[in-house]
Amino acid sequence: MPKKAPVFSFRLVSLSLLLATVALTVASCASTKTRTTPIEKPAVAVSNTATVEVATAEPAFTNAVERSELDKFIEQMVQQHGFDRQQLQTTLQQLRHVERTIQLMKPAPPGKPKNWVAYRNRFLSAARINAGTAFWFAYSDALTRAEKQYGVPAEVIVAILGIETVYGRNTGNFCVMDVIATLAFDYPDTPNRESRMTYFRGELANTLLFARESNIDPFSLTGSYAGAIGWPQFMPGSIRRYAVDFDGDGIIDLRNSPIDAVGSIANFLVQHGWQAGEPIVFPAQVDLRNAAWQRYIGQGLEAKFSLSELKADGVTPVIKPPADMLFGLVDLQNGTEPTEYWLGANNFYAITQYNRSFFYAMAVTDLSRAIRSAHSDPTAKR
Repeated sequence: MPKKAPVFSFRLVSLSLLLATVALTVASCASTKTRTTPIEKPAVAVSNTATVEVATAEPAFTNAVERSELDKFIEQMVQQHGFDRQQLQTTLQQLRHVERTIQLMKPAPPGKPKNWVAYRNRFLSAARINAGTAFWFAYSDALTRAEKQYGVPAEVIVAILGIETVYGRNTGNFCVMDVIATLAFDYPDTPNRESRMTYFRGELANTLLFARESNIDPFSLTGSYAGAIGWPQFMPGSIRRYAVDFDGDGIIDLRNSPIDAVGSIANFLVQHGWQAGEPIVFPAQVDLRNAAWQRYIGQGLEAKFSLSELKADGVTPVIKPPADMLFGLVDLQNGTEPTEYWLGANNFYAITQYNRSFFYAMAVTDLSRAIRSAHSDPTAKR
């Protein structure tokens, strides 16, 4: 896939200075050994044979169990998606195990309390808010179009881009093929290990399919330690399902087109239940003397309780929300300080589908408000 010139390079001077290092963050899968891996569509030769470098020199899948599971995966790709067996075997023999991603995926040590305020402060810095404002001014046309087409406010899209990659600055330099394969066949020893390996095997399949569909070398893809790609940090499966060509150039390119990223984030949220014009959250108080409120904790990522139900069990909104909406109880633990409670509406839970965390969805909400306020300031730089 031909790379476009970075779109931001001819935009506002303030934004281009802010993002001057973006191109440098998209490194190839670097190491001392070189891999050349064309992926072909069935019966169609692909000319892309770009040489890329490996993320690590450590061999992958050397034990019998992993080797057997990899062979099953190859057979599945041959039978279900028409890959050439020999070519796919040659491709996957070049995979490398990434121990760093294993360590980063391990859960936090037990006993350390969650701290919402500390988490929030990581993202609501003046620098990130100012960068979000600059991005909004630079891409106002695309953001306005996305808001009209999808019903997702510009500030929410901008906030997600700010939290995910600081507007393209930190897109990750792990080799996507290597880290996804590592997690697909050697996930850390956790209670959900088997389900997570199943998920990442699906993402390995999506990576290969995405590379074939896009006519690119799969080993040219770099991203996060979990395999997320580009400005909005979409997993390969999300790219295939939700990414859109929003800049109209005929190519979906989340690595080099912030405009494609804008439209893709909006489409993702809509496909996960975003409702135009509805609020996100309302502050709430909980009567801790009434144990009935605890039944709303751990009830999944869904708004499914009526206001009357919540009030009857001691959960009261501080600001009156629409009576006909459904909510979920959001508990934001603050370490040794009192927990903060909110009523999450449908749109709050749409954001959690981007990252399955109350902290994440609330940080997006708060950052979006801060960016909206800064953008509306008449003294803000345009």
